[in-house]
Amino acid sequence: MKSVRQSKILELIKLHVVETQEELQSLLKQNGFNVTQATVSRDIRELGIIKSEGDDGVYKYRTVRAKEHIEISGKFSLILRQAVRSVACANNLVVVKTYTGMGSAAGAAVDSMELDNVVGTLAGDDTLLIIALDNSSAAEINGILNELI
Repeated sequence: MKSVRQSKILELIKLHVVETQEELQSLLKQNGFNVTQATVSRDIRELGIIKSEGDDGVYKYRTVRAKEHIEISGKFSLILRQAVRSVACANNLVVVKTYTGMGSAAGAAVDSMELDNVVGTLAGDDTLLIIALDNSSAAEINGILNELI
């Protein structure tokens, strides 16, 4: 049942603009899946679905492209969770604030993710700067990193 439900979730977010978990829960109910919000939330996390800004400026759920799917090793995932204090974007720049001495480690972890549309990264002592191809890409990267931390 779980795999069938999760397949339906993937189908629904491809066919519809889904902005909230409640909307997804409603769509699932319309398709015969009577689930709780907690189940929807767990499925979203397990499927690696992220919420990011579309070209129209609306934040919606979407699947992560294969290359973006974060299958980084446990040590890099742990480094990001322990090193990063905050992530914010400004135009096509993503600024990652880290604890003192952790900027390079966070940079190595991000570089290992091979994210699409990253022009380059620059690490300092307590900051990592990610230069994205455009504003939309920066927003996606921001969302991915905030999901990880």
